[in-house]
Amino acid sequence: MVFYDPTGERFGLPTYPFKLAPDGYATRRQLQARSLRPGGQSVAAQLIWRQGKRVAFLYRIDLALPKRTATAAQLAALDKANRAKRVCPACHQPKPYQIPRRTGACLDCTPGGLS
Repeated sequence: MVFYDPTGERFGLPTYPFKLAPDGYATRRQLQARSLRPGGQSVAAQLIWRQGKRVAFLYRIDLALPKRTATAAQLAALDKANRAKRVCPACHQPKPYQIPRRTGACLDCTPGGLS
């Protein structure tokens, strides 16, 4: 096993081959699936695969913190921004989809649109 270095002597961090990390470690996506976040901790280990071309950093699960939830004001601001993206600047009508940035207008106002 080329990338098996649990002490970190060769790679500077404890390193494991793909799918062979010990229990207690997780990637950012795995933490996210558990509603956790790294919480400021540094990278604890890494996975390396595909002849060293791919790397995934691992964090300790026991040091991870719960994900923060958005406040009511933040959710209201996001809702307002998303509603603004649905109003056509040409006809000023709200649409059930976001106005495409490439055309800058709704499908009804775009020449050659799906009218």
